[in-house]
Amino acid sequence: MKLAHISDLHLGKKLDNFSLIENQEHILAQIIDTALSEGCDGILIAGDVYDKSIPSAEAVKLFNEFLTNLSKTPLAVYIISGNHDSSERVNYASEILKAANIHIGAVYDSKPEIITVSDGYGELDICLMPFVKPSTVKGYYPDAVIDSYTDMMRVVIEKSGIDKSRRCVMVCHQFITGASTCDSEYASVGTLDNIDASVFEGFDYVALGHIHSPQNIAENVRYCGSPLKYSVSEIDQKKSVTIVELKGKNDVSVYEKQLVPLREMIPLKGSYDRLMERSFYEGLDLDDFFSITLTDEDEIPYVMNKLRNVYKYIVSLSYDNIRTRTESIINGEVSTETRSPLELFSSLFRQQWGRDMSDEQNEYINRMIEEIWEDEE
Repeated sequence: MKLAHISDLHLGKKLDNFSLIENQEHILAQIIDTALSEGCDGILIAGDVYDKSIPSAEAVKLFNEFLTNLSKTPLAVYIISGNHDSSERVNYASEILKAANIHIGAVYDSKPEIITVSDGYGELDICLMPFVKPSTVKGYYPDAVIDSYTDMMRVVIEKSGIDKSRRCVMVCHQFITGASTCDSEYASVGTLDNIDASVFEGFDYVALGHIHSPQNIAENVRYCGSPLKYSVSEIDQKKSVTIVELKGKNDVSVYEKQLVPLREMIPLKGSYDRLMERSFYEGLDLDDFFSITLTDEDEIPYVMNKLRNVYKYIVSLSYDNIRTRTESIINGEVSTETRSPLELFSSLFRQQWGRDMSDEQNEYINRMIEEIWEDEE
């Protein structure tokens, strides 16, 4: 049995107010092509189908098209809801979709849904465990000891009826202890929602969603990561589909197939003048997303508008200069009684920017001070 593992589609998400629908449509088509070319039997979608619990119409339309395209292939589909999803919305028409070999386990109602499939090695149980909180599980099992998310997952597995002596896979959307996070992910307070990976012992593979960085948490317990970069903190990541091949019990192999986005996210660094030189940008694909760091010591008025004359899709803009590299604390402890306004302003400028004003700046400030005094007189 060979399965493609994806998660965190976040359909409808925007990147600094830029719609990603076109990019997501491109990557979803690529995911289907990858699963088919790798000879997969099915696709595991481990939650966060949508970016919001009430998704936009275009996001719903895109997911409908994705499922429709999947229904025209021999691929089986297994879907759970994530913390960004409305479980009821994701679960819509789930009974009807079973006829198209699309299985949705988006609502937890005392037990996760288990689908049993067969191949040349026998039966394989696929456990669909949507995102859930301890209070929900406690409501079904009031006598169970549930003092943490780890306790919650242990109870869920014990009550699921899953037989871990058989080949079995879990699809799950939670935060597992030790995972490395990105800026685009939901962050809890402390480690309140952590689940210890030991609760998954006995499963042949655990297909995790929620963390956007592809990573292994334990043997065959894996986050596949998001299919697109959803924040600048993900700029160095290589996005991929995880392919899982299950043979006999405990005989599992895992590898990645890289995804190529419609628009890449590119970091650029340099002075404003350098970045605006044709020789600098003529070799770039200007339809990509750009994260720009300027090294100019002085801030440039209306710089974003100016840069966007060349770089249309700027998703972040920052400065790297003396001021930003120096942590300055500005205080009022210095006596002001014997210092001129120009001296006071010069001192403030030095603390803020880590350098003295230029002759031109000195002249400008001095002229402004004189004009203010003239008005007061």
